[in-house]
Amino acid sequence: MAKKIKKKVKIRILPILILLVIVGFIVGSYYLLTLIPIKNIYITGNEYLTDQEIIELAGIENYPSFLRTTISSMKRNIKQSDYISNVKITKKLFAEVHIEIEEQNLLFRKEENGKVVLANQKEVEDDQKYQLPILLNYVPDTKYDSFIKGMNEVTNDIKNQISEIRYYPNEQDEDRFLLYMNDGNYVYLTLTKFKQINYYEDVLEKLEGKKGILYLDSGNHFQIMES
Repeated sequence: MAKKIKKKVKIRILPILILLVIVGFIVGSYYLLTLIPIKNIYITGNEYLTDQEIIELAGIENYPSFLRTTISSMKRNIKQSDYISNVKITKKLFAEVHIEIEEQNLLFRKEENGKVVLANQKEVEDDQKYQLPILLNYVPDTKYDSFIKGMNEVTNDIKNQISEIRYYPNEQDEDRFLLYMNDGNYVYLTLTKFKQINYYEDVLEKLEGKKGILYLDSGNHFQIMES
């Protein structure tokens, strides 16, 4: 029988070494990149929550890895806050994180429990840190939705000038409310005319410092208080 001839297989070491070096370089480079922390955080759109509160909500107060910290995880963390309506996050060159915030509108605080009522009617604790009108009494369920809608149309500048709100119906108008203003004036409003309070400053200019009662529920007239 003929002897089998064994072929010698030459192993080409150099290509393998080159491949290992390339793979090692890629793995090492990626690892080094993951060590780069978030360098700058830019936040816009927030009025009630501070930048620091949003950073803490996002879980990036310690400036963690830029690559390992995902946009989805930051969004999920921020949206856990009742005050957040929506959030948009983008990552940019030089390890920058840009956060665009859309907050719930804060409408008023209930005197009965001290909680803040949001535009979505959710009631939240706020340790009294926001300046908001105080709702002094109960608003019937049949009027409450319309009241929320009306308050949502009031600008923040005017809302900051309202001290207290009282549901104040009479025989002619079951939708009537009385607003106590910080400057000492009183304003009567009806649910269908809540938006008119946004013109309050224009009315003040015509009053020349006089104090009294502004009737916006019917007739749009001003009654001067007797001293």
